[in-house]
Amino acid sequence: MADDAKTHPEIRHGARSLPAVTVVSYNVELRDADGGFVGDRASFRAFRDLLADWRDRLRAVGDDPLGDQTGEEVGRKALDRALAEGEPEAAGLIHGVVEDFAQELAGVVRRFRRRKGWKDATRIVVGGGMRESRIGEVAIGRATVILKGGGADVTLEPIRHHPDEAGLIGAVHLAPAWIFAAHDAIVAVDVGGSNIRAGIVALNRKKAEDLSKAAVWKSDLWQHRAEARQPDRDDAVRRLTRMVAHLVARARKANVELAPFIGVGCPGRIEADGTIAAGGQNLPGNWQSSRFDLPACLREAVPEIGGHETMVLMHNDAVVQGLSQMPFMRDVPGWGVLTIGTGLGNAFFANRDGVA
Repeated sequence: MADDAKTHPEIRHGARSLPAVTVVSYNVELRDADGGFVGDRASFRAFRDLLADWRDRLRAVGDDPLGDQTGEEVGRKALDRALAEGEPEAAGLIHGVVEDFAQELAGVVRRFRRRKGWKDATRIVVGGGMRESRIGEVAIGRATVILKGGGADVTLEPIRHHPDEAGLIGAVHLAPAWIFAAHDAIVAVDVGGSNIRAGIVALNRKKAEDLSKAAVWKSDLWQHRAEARQPDRDDAVRRLTRMVAHLVARARKANVELAPFIGVGCPGRIEADGTIAAGGQNLPGNWQSSRFDLPACLREAVPEIGGHETMVLMHNDAVVQGLSQMPFMRDVPGWGVLTIGTGLGNAFFANRDGVA
């Protein structure tokens, strides 16, 4: 990032001040009384644990309404079907799990709202893998009812974009506006604890200057957690840089004018020099080394785009996913995002005055 910083001093990884918002906080790790992380109570793993517990209790006195499949074999689509059209006992089981998870999610929101900034939030966007299922949407709605029933003036709402795309689309809001001149799209990367995704995001500024119509044109997904041999960091970087280079070539072949910019969302607390200070424990290998610089790796793999030197800007993945919602949140002074996935990502934004 050193070269970018000298040429464009307003550009910093993990920046608090972005073109349209101020990032008040992100990657907050609240602790329980027993020392565990509060966010772990509202992760996808927590939902699976609740489901397993309910099934064990039912098996102790009779049959499991979901049959003999293991928890890993029962996917979100199957749970959605059981909730909507399954036998009454199976639907009741899913309702019970959703209720317990919603209670946990509401409890997590209460803890966050005790913090400075978060306490005034009346709207919180929920993204991540749970968002793409009906059970996730019901849990989000139920948590809102629980919170409002307890007197809290706050609404949880599912993120608008599909969670697989929100983490890419949000990257357009990392870039300064001048970089979009005469360009159609940018390259975006979403690094996660289970998947790594790269894509070309079309800006569609002729449809909406505020980038509310930005959309994924092409994308590539690598499910590294599903690999028989778990990759290390070098494996992951090689695979990611190949994905990015391939997408840049596809855009060139299709005459898509790419801006010389790569926006990256990555778990953890992102330092200005592009290193990850904390929170990258779910990634393959040691990403928190002070000698590891993912933006530099991407610039080395794709040194220029369209004849211009490539600029790479990285921020926390929950921040980037939340930014995809930014054009639709201009009517409130501040708002939060929670991303339910391998863990619980979080960020809180204050809208910048004078930015439409």
